[in-house]
Amino acid sequence: MFAGLPELGISNGEDLKETLTNCTEPLKAIDQFQTENGILLPTLQSALPFLDLHGTPRLEFHQSVFDELRDKLMERVATIAEGKDEERYGKLEELLEKSFPLVKMPSIQPVVMQVLKHLPKVPEKKLKLVMADKELYKVCAVEVKRQIWQDNQALFGDEVSPLLKQYIVEKEAALFSSDLSILHNFFSPSPKARRQGEVVLKLTQMIGKNVKLYDMVLQFLRTLFLRTRNVHYCTLRAELLMSLHDLDISEICSVDPCHKFTWCLDACIREKFVDAKRARELQGFLDGVKKGQEQVLGDLSMILCDPFACNTLVLSTVRNLQELLSQDALPRDSPDLMLLLRMLSLGQGAWDMIDSQVFKEPRLELEVVTRFLPAMLSVVVDDYTFTVEQKLPSEEKTSLTYPTALPDAFNKYLQENRVACEIGLYYTLHIAKQRNKNALQRLLPALVETHNEMAFGDIFLHLLTGHLTLLSDEFGTEEFCSAVFDGFLLASFSSKENVHRHTLRLLLHLHHKVLPSCVETLLKTLEPPKQSSDQVKELYTQLTEKLEAQKKSPAQPDEAPSLDLGLHPVTVPTTASTPTTPL
Repeated sequence: MFAGLPELGISNGEDLKETLTNCTEPLKAIDQFQTENGILLPTLQSALPFLDLHGTPRLEFHQSVFDELRDKLMERVATIAEGKDEERYGKLEELLEKSFPLVKMPSIQPVVMQVLKHLPKVPEKKLKLVMADKELYKVCAVEVKRQIWQDNQALFGDEVSPLLKQYIVEKEAALFSSDLSILHNFFSPSPKARRQGEVVLKLTQMIGKNVKLYDMVLQFLRTLFLRTRNVHYCTLRAELLMSLHDLDISEICSVDPCHKFTWCLDACIREKFVDAKRARELQGFLDGVKKGQEQVLGDLSMILCDPFACNTLVLSTVRNLQELLSQDALPRDSPDLMLLLRMLSLGQGAWDMIDSQVFKEPRLELEVVTRFLPAMLSVVVDDYTFTVEQKLPSEEKTSLTYPTALPDAFNKYLQENRVACEIGLYYTLHIAKQRNKNALQRLLPALVETHNEMAFGDIFLHLLTGHLTLLSDEFGTEEFCSAVFDGFLLASFSSKENVHRHTLRLLLHLHHKVLPSCVETLLKTLEPPKQSSDQVKELYTQLTEKLEAQKKSPAQPDEAPSLDLGLHPVTVPTTASTPTTPL
């Protein structure tokens, strides 16, 4: 406990033991030991008997003096470090040399740690001693650990790895949340609120102003993204940079070439829309990538691959298409739309770019603009035509039935092109938002076969299940149940456990609205096999328990949820050939 005292010429318990062993008069020896090792203040000696009269033990007195002096010393260390004296760090190093031998003494350790914390460059020998001792490493300040980490990537990786795992677990838990809602979903929290998450704050603190540590974290994120293809690492890459931006850490922000682009995109994500002014700024950053600096495209593509960025870009694309429709304009004539597609394409190509190390913007297939988007808009026109037809007086109606097939170009690009597929999926969500049952029933079968099975990804299924709550009353019909379950979700649930989970989430929320005969069939179909995960089994158990409870006490009718669509309908100017239903 008192290791290190002899090195400083101070007696310890062993010295007292030796003195008492070899002396002839123990009381005199104790008295001498107290005089030599007590507080060397002549006026104090005459005052100590007064404490004895009050029954105050000498240990209690010395401990209180010690505690007071230690606190004063720690304050003084902080004052010296914050001062402007050119010799301040020299003084602290001198104090470190004197105090470090006592670093294992619990009562002195805080002083040593305070000195280490305030030294911008701790002597390497001392850093190695701290690093080699698990207990010392554990209690030393993050400022000291940063100096250890910057030259020990493996050790830093061990510290960061649990945080990165925790971050992914939290994101995936949010996607499988039991709360199904269009108003409170995965994309609801603002960027600033997301940056207050435990993992982002911890990583920000661990990095401080250290560019080397920041670069290490980015390298970890790139490696993990490559290894797992998990897009949540892209989100963390953007959140970390913006967290440092919030704290005004210019030492890092000024050297990250993605800073201004990410800052501008962050403002768009906050608004869930890319306006014309910000679109010009973003285009300026992309066009400004100079020859020889193309590697920055790898990081920009990761920033754009962030699901929150992608969500904003596709919502803006759908809104842009609405406006083009109202203006009778072609997609290819809109610079704003072309930029959104360019950024979507760059984001969707992030993994390929980082994997191949070929830093070149992927070319957007022109046919996405000339064939896919017109095909998608023709689906909109079909819907308009049918809606207007239904409003005509009976004598003017034709025998028009709602189309069920989709244009070949729409299906083709949904299967073959990443950007087209993303837009097609969000158009489906847009249709669900409008509670357009007919159009949704037409679109869902096409989603069974999409590029890289994107329609069965967790993010889209999370959003779709939330949007389907708006059509809860339609689940009372066999036709709609068949379209949602048989026509889409059950097409891959047996081979994809995540689809199984999302289907159970939807049923847990809407079971009382679903056609009873359909519920019975689904219950048999969705029974988890033995190899299923605990999460699937738990959801299935919850569903069966809810259904049992419902049989005993029939559910009360629900109130319709309030709804802010976010995408405001654009009224199309009425002409002889243009119906007036909003997109």
